[in-house]
Amino acid sequence: MKEIKAYVHRTRAADVIAALKASKAWGDGKTGRQNNLTMYMVKGSLLPLGDAERRYSMDLGDEVVDEYKIELHCEDADVDELVQAILGAGRTGQPNAGWIYVVDIVRAEAIT
Repeated sequence: MKEIKAYVHRTRAADVIAALKASKAWGDGKTGRQNNLTMYMVKGSLLPLGDAERRYSMDLGDEVVDEYKIELHCEDADVDELVQAILGAGRTGQPNAGWIYVVDIVRAEAIT
């Protein structure tokens, strides 16, 4: 099992979620696939897409951008397809428009 962590611009988050849910790797509850998706609004250091995204954090003493952190847990066989969905939908046309990390999950237990 893997955890995919993606950091994307807030303007791309809805498209990324739609792309993930449209992919063949997304579980429908009937095929036995279980995908657990969580999103967080975070302040990050992605390059701003324009002046409207520029924010200054008094706590950090630097410029920050509103972005989303997406966490997704999936089967090993689904990683490539889900990463490609994020890459395609998260694109902004500029370098460093976001980041994707894939991490091994050692153990996962359902709470029932």
